[in-house]
Amino acid sequence: MMNKYLAISKISKIRNEVIDYIECELRKRGIEGLVVSHGNILDILYENHRKLTMKEISEGIGRSKSTVTQLVDRLLKAGYVTKESNLEDKRYSYIVLTEKGLSIKTDFKEISQNVMKEFFKDFNEEEIEILLSLLDRVIYNFTR
Repeated sequence: MMNKYLAISKISKIRNEVIDYIECELRKRGIEGLVVSHGNILDILYENHRKLTMKEISEGIGRSKSTVTQLVDRLLKAGYVTKESNLEDKRYSYIVLTEKGLSIKTDFKEISQNVMKEFFKDFNEEEIEILLSLLDRVIYNFTR
């Protein structure tokens, strides 16, 4: 009989391995003050011309506003982003990449590509589609 509990353990192991890999790559490149969770925020800022509101970031990465606020605060302290006033609507400010934030874009993209390459190494296209489909079903089971 198959031990179904192994599935959750293996998903957790994969998550930990990916985090360790990314943190190691960041250290090798001398990038400090970042944790893996900052990746989604930096990525969405890179893709959206470097300037978004907290609400746009929250919606774009699928995380709560309170979580995004904590993560952005750490990015602010580390100097990767800054806040800019919204002249059209004073209730909102923009989160904007700084030169420091822009300077790691190439490293960030390379690390992301390397993670994907390692993750799917020795998988064919059909296996990748099956894996993604199965993971989508697990996500659906918890979100319906």
